[in-house]
Amino acid sequence: MKRILVTGATGQIGSELTPALRQRYDADNVVAAGHRAAPSPALRAAGPFVALDVRDAKALAEVVRQYEIDTVYHLAALLSAVAEADPPRAWEINMQGLVNVLEVARQYRCAVFFPSSIAAFGPDAPRAHTPQVTSQRPRTIYGVTKVAGELLCDYYHQRYGVDTRGVRYPGLISHVAKPGGGTTDYAVEIFYAAVAGRPFRCPLRPDTALAMMYMEDALRAAIELMEADPASLTDRNAFNVAAMSFTPAEIAAAITAQVPGFTMTYEIDPLRQAIAEGWPESLDDSAARQQWGWQPAYDLTATVGEMLAKLAAKRAAGKEG
Repeated sequence: MKRILVTGATGQIGSELTPALRQRYDADNVVAAGHRAAPSPALRAAGPFVALDVRDAKALAEVVRQYEIDTVYHLAALLSAVAEADPPRAWEINMQGLVNVLEVARQYRCAVFFPSSIAAFGPDAPRAHTPQVTSQRPRTIYGVTKVAGELLCDYYHQRYGVDTRGVRYPGLISHVAKPGGGTTDYAVEIFYAAVAGRPFRCPLRPDTALAMMYMEDALRAAIELMEADPASLTDRNAFNVAAMSFTPAEIAAAITAQVPGFTMTYEIDPLRQAIAEGWPESLDDSAARQQWGWQPAYDLTATVGEMLAKLAAKRAAGKEG
């Protein structure tokens, strides 16, 4: 049975991946680690939790040793818009944290999952059907750390034999964790407004297409890749995974079809717009499909229906304002 550590377990992906892993591998075998000393009661009650700053290499190594960890899902990072506000801190958390995880993995022979992002591309890469191997010249510190992280994971696999694996996520849509400073977060915030009966001010232009994915697909991609037969993996890290692409105008129309009267206006954020224009509008994920059988389950229509239903239920239960 695997013994798993999830860093960034209180974040957007970690808050949902941790329960999914606990359901699959038994709660006692999945240790949640977050920088906050007080996680949600549900996260703490469901299994072991440790307060951990991934920049602290000694503390990280002690957790891996104490819990006999053999697999690390390393999710701790600052996201795009937040990272741009403090690039030195973003580099320290995103890169030093990854170096510490890889060093511990090398020492204790752990497998490592590292999520990259469409932010790893830049304006020089083709925006439509962006290939897995293409120009990567990002213009954000978040993107720079993701490119460096991809290369570093490849290096540790080639140099030390560490079982590193990873995907490039599109923008992620979830009804569990609230947005955490990403450029694509408008595609989550819009649902909270619709369910509350409020108009929504979109920070991107109506025709800004971006690659997106519903969180259920994102969780499954991580687990399926880590469970894949290594003999089938020609690549190791930075697998493109795709699900859907849409513009703000298109998601607004899909919501209006189910929530009559919903309205959206535009208040363009120059920083987020500039970031979005350097990211793919769609991805070529043929390598993931061929090497480990990747298939998305949610398109825009299914995602909108699921998000509205889940957030409406939470609001009715008094769990969302």
